[in-house]
Amino acid sequence: MIVTILEVGKVPERIRDDFASYPVMFTELLKAADPTLGFETIAILDGADFPDPKTLEAVLITGSPFGVYDDTPWMLSLMSFIRQADAAGVPQVGICFGHQAIAKALGGDVDKSDKGWGIGRHAYRVVTTAEWMGETPPTTAAMAVSHQDQVLQPPPDAQVILASDFTPYAGLAYEGGHAISFQGHPEFSDAYSAALYQNRQGNPLTSDEVRAAKESLAAPEDNALVALWMAHFLRHAKKHA
Repeated sequence: MIVTILEVGKVPERIRDDFASYPVMFTELLKAADPTLGFETIAILDGADFPDPKTLEAVLITGSPFGVYDDTPWMLSLMSFIRQADAAGVPQVGICFGHQAIAKALGGDVDKSDKGWGIGRHAYRVVTTAEWMGETPPTTAAMAVSHQDQVLQPPPDAQVILASDFTPYAGLAYEGGHAISFQGHPEFSDAYSAALYQNRQGNPLTSDEVRAAKESLAAPEDNALVALWMAHFLRHAKKHA
């Protein structure tokens, strides 16, 4: 299976030389979960055209500094692409912005949250289980986060799988089995998360917020587990397409 990564975000310029790109982060994460997966990247931010989703085996939408409500040259095209992929039964995975984009495209409501920035390690309750989560899913899943926007109302056909008080719709699975998405970042290493928070100190984060976020990274993470979920979902969704 070839996973087509839609690159709609880049590592901030000030720390770009120190870390891999988001597509490379995802490739390394998912290769560890399933070495048989192959990957290609469509660099949307560099002006690449969206492919015909009917020609693809699977899609992963990365995080982005943009919001789904932003007037960018490619936002409407992305919304159309997601709907076409869904109609064609192409498996889709969305992370952070990708999570919000799939929700928005398929009928949900996404906007800035009045709770402010979510940063640091967040632990989510597993509120619904699915076949691709394995026979004995854990009760919680923890990831690093970096977001101000949230899914405020999921689409009617979306089932909540991960939730917290701060992010009630942190993980969604869609009816028909064609898409899943997560607000957290399983592709982020702790080193990258810490550097990202530090890079935002002063705008928009305070020094106290950055310190607390970095300290929270001492808590365990479940990146490998979420990667297994993603890999199992892609295989399961393709098998039943």
